[in-house]
Amino acid sequence: MQRRQFLNAFAASAGLMLPLGPNAWAAAMASGGTAPTAKKLIVVMLRGAVDGLNVVAPVADPEYARLRPNIALARPGADDGALNLDGYFGLHPALAPLMPLWEQKKLAFVHASGSPDASRSHFDAQDYMESATPGVKSTQDGWMNRLLGGLPGDPTPTRALSIGPVMPRVLAGALPATNLANGAAGTRSTPLDRPQIAQAFDALYAGNQRYGKVYQAGRKAHEEVMAAANSGMMSEMQAADNGAPLPNGFPDDAGRLATLMRSNANIQLAFIALGGWDTHANQGAASGQLANRLQPLGQGLATLAQRLGPLFDDTVIVVMSEFGRTARENGNRGTDHGHGNAMWLLGGKLHGGKVAGAWQGLAEAQLNEGRDLPVSTDFRHVLAHVAERHLRLPDVALARTFPGLPAASRLQLLA
Repeated sequence: MQRRQFLNAFAASAGLMLPLGPNAWAAAMASGGTAPTAKKLIVVMLRGAVDGLNVVAPVADPEYARLRPNIALARPGADDGALNLDGYFGLHPALAPLMPLWEQKKLAFVHASGSPDASRSHFDAQDYMESATPGVKSTQDGWMNRLLGGLPGDPTPTRALSIGPVMPRVLAGALPATNLANGAAGTRSTPLDRPQIAQAFDALYAGNQRYGKVYQAGRKAHEEVMAAANSGMMSEMQAADNGAPLPNGFPDDAGRLATLMRSNANIQLAFIALGGWDTHANQGAASGQLANRLQPLGQGLATLAQRLGPLFDDTVIVVMSEFGRTARENGNRGTDHGHGNAMWLLGGKLHGGKVAGAWQGLAEAQLNEGRDLPVSTDFRHVLAHVAERHLRLPDVALARTFPGLPAASRLQLLA
């Protein structure tokens, strides 16, 4: 086995993914004296195009019920009705765990947001949202990797963390990042945690200037994750559960991520993707397929906010999806690929409790191509707002992170 192949195998077994391209070695060997700021960003990507019109439903718009006779949410106060947000919009009832955050003004939505690219291809649209260069397929890196390069602090592997089966496009690039598997496997011991095996590989790579640095970076990242997972804080939380297992899926991963971030101050950026949002048939209204997806999502986000504890004040969580769905339901009581959607923002210092964005209504003349919610807020403006106001990214780094971003009116969700 070649050394490069071994490093890939080691990275997979250790839960670490390092870029092994021409810039990786400089990134792995970079050093400095600055530490990351306390500000954190977590991005949750809903792959498959979630239906934003039933997440944040314009229940007071008469066109809403007319366009969706079988899947529209009832008005607040009715049986299985939406949860009232502002008298015009209502929140899907499966997201009830998030209502306390809304009432505390720590949750906001940006409706009619999304990519200016008109693609209805899941693959292309996700790629554009992760590269933040809509319509440009040649971009090699992801916007979170570029963002990492503009933040103060050493580019260590645990500065950026992903939870999922593979390293996502959004974190691809010159700077290192760590990838953990979903579920408990992400913090499970590996053969490299056995002292004799670790010592053998340490000796093997001790004298190699090129590969040894990457090997040591991987070892350090894995040790940091394992130390955080096995800390007293994790044990305390497990004891508080009194032996009851956490719910499957996202709530479990969200609780684990919060614990890792509280235990390891070096983790600054995190990304997790969830699938199952392509509801072409039998989408349902207050109950059904969409509700079954939203329930653990809402529970997981509430768990994440709660378990972050005081760190939630220094954290912004962004929930986004590649595009929205058609305003009109289809013949299968579902919805097809659309355009505009709703982005979610959560955070302890957020000026929330509002549905932001330039909402134009659902009249046919206001719809994109007569079928979709238009995009009146570029998703990059939402991300740039968070990067600038929350992470304090300077102008030069902001332009590098979101190249070609057109001018637009400023959002007022962060000071």
